[in-house]
Amino acid sequence: MPGCPRATRRRAPPWNPGWRPRTTRSRSPALPRSANPTDLKELIRQHALAEGFDAVGFTTAGRIGPELAERLDEFMALKRHGTMQWLEDKAERRRHPNALWPEARGIIALGLNYGPDHNPLDVLLEKDRAAISVYAQGRDYHLVVKKKLKSLASWLHHHAGNDVKVFVDTAPLMEKPLSAAAGIGWQGKHTNLVSRDFGSWLFLGLILTTAELAPDEAETDHCGTCSNCLDICPTKAFPAPYQLDARRCISYLTIEYDGVIAEDFAAAMGNRIYGCDDCLAVCPWNKFASTAREITLHSRPELDAPTLLDLAGLDDASFRERFATTAVKRIGRDRFVRNVCVALGNSGDAAMRPVLEKLSHDEAEVVRLQAAQALTRLSRAA
Repeated sequence: MPGCPRATRRRAPPWNPGWRPRTTRSRSPALPRSANPTDLKELIRQHALAEGFDAVGFTTAGRIGPELAERLDEFMALKRHGTMQWLEDKAERRRHPNALWPEARGIIALGLNYGPDHNPLDVLLEKDRAAISVYAQGRDYHLVVKKKLKSLASWLHHHAGNDVKVFVDTAPLMEKPLSAAAGIGWQGKHTNLVSRDFGSWLFLGLILTTAELAPDEAETDHCGTCSNCLDICPTKAFPAPYQLDARRCISYLTIEYDGVIAEDFAAAMGNRIYGCDDCLAVCPWNKFASTAREITLHSRPELDAPTLLDLAGLDDASFRERFATTAVKRIGRDRFVRNVCVALGNSGDAAMRPVLEKLSHDEAEVVRLQAAQALTRLSRAA
């Protein structure tokens, strides 16, 4: 959830049970149909790296034990998913990869580095500017990762003859624990995947296949006694290490939640208007991270600390134009401007009052109510 809260799950998933890869020209040698699982795995790894993925790991559906479902059940029972009804609706399919696709045997976990070239927390000191999560400052990662996954899956299907399905965040599949089982990282105390090579900056994608693959060793936990990610959370969204209460998470509040953000959470949000990178950015393993080599994931200048005043004036058309092909567009103009109202109210700058007063008469009710709350908070700060 942190950093990458995902409103996208309400949209149609990027996979289709009837999808069959088209014939493509391979950049890797053809596979003999008799290739053993170890040979096949190494050829997949080579091709995945050639496609631009930064991390590749393998596991099998048979190695996924009941603890995955047990953790999901506990999360749901405690209502920590908030208003994310889609989690409840497809909980049974999410419990195990074979609940989603009974024929699945091999699981290929892919990671794409999106490491920033600057400290994403620096903008939090600029109260007149907006903090947009690093993952959303470039091209929508769903588009980037899905394209690479489909290319890799096409190669596998045509050269090994196995059925494949690709998944990028939107399907009922638990990418983080499956990726950890495949050895490309471990779930840190902030519940996100941590890599020894890329820190907390990996987009995840999965390929399920009918191919039998030799599994890699699962990565062990290397968090040790560190609690940086837990301590920095502005809204105290971690009730315990390795546990997240999404209802308190800024990523959830700014992206998944569609109502008026409660005052105690709004006051703690600062100028974070889309997602939150705090727990990701303070991970010590980021010292080994590098800037994303995928150019399309680099921050666009207009999305790197834009001014709040500029964003407050967006109507629906200008919002869609500005955020086309980015993940931000998925929450829509009204929810986005609601978030901007929160940041304006936290600015402590009386010059923001006229803007909030105008937004308190916005056509969207959620914007009007959030603007009114922000005006009250701004008055108290004066």
